[in-house]
Amino acid sequence: MVQPVRSPEKPVLDGDLVRQCKLGNTESFRVLYRRHQHKVRSTLFQLCGASSLDDLVQETFLRAWKGLPKLRTPDYFATWLYRIAWNVASDKRREFAKTADLHAKLNPDPPSPAPDLMDLHYRDLVQRGLDRLSFEHRSVLVLHDLEDVPQKQVAEVLGIPVGTVKSRLFHARSIVRQYLENEGVNL
Repeated sequence: MVQPVRSPEKPVLDGDLVRQCKLGNTESFRVLYRRHQHKVRSTLFQLCGASSLDDLVQETFLRAWKGLPKLRTPDYFATWLYRIAWNVASDKRREFAKTADLHAKLNPDPPSPAPDLMDLHYRDLVQRGLDRLSFEHRSVLVLHDLEDVPQKQVAEVLGIPVGTVKSRLFHARSIVRQYLENEGVNL
């Protein structure tokens, strides 16, 4: 007897998981966390570096959990989550800037010399290239080029027009490309 062909199970969509979360299903949020934590972690690392990365990821998902009841379009969970991660990164950078300003006022030490670039790994060079960008340009480049978020979704996450995303992406790529070429990287 021939067995009927079983269709593979469809993956549960984010929107369905969000709707289940809103009904009190905490396991659905665990699934969302497992599904998105690596991209959130990567995005936050690119925007803020390794310092307190675990705390930033935790803060992002805590804000998401608390904000789920207010999420009107569950099917856009990923875009909404990226926006939360971007806000967490923005808050961290503002906090860091205030701390750095206070430290500079209290302790005017000369800046330490940059490490020898020849000893740095390629990834460190890319990170240094990213560090040369404004937070706005860096955000667009990280989300689009490193996290593969489409330009339209980047615009939604950052609350800017798609044309602005394209412009910032062009300028950010140019700055990083120029930096890498100046460091001897053949592109």
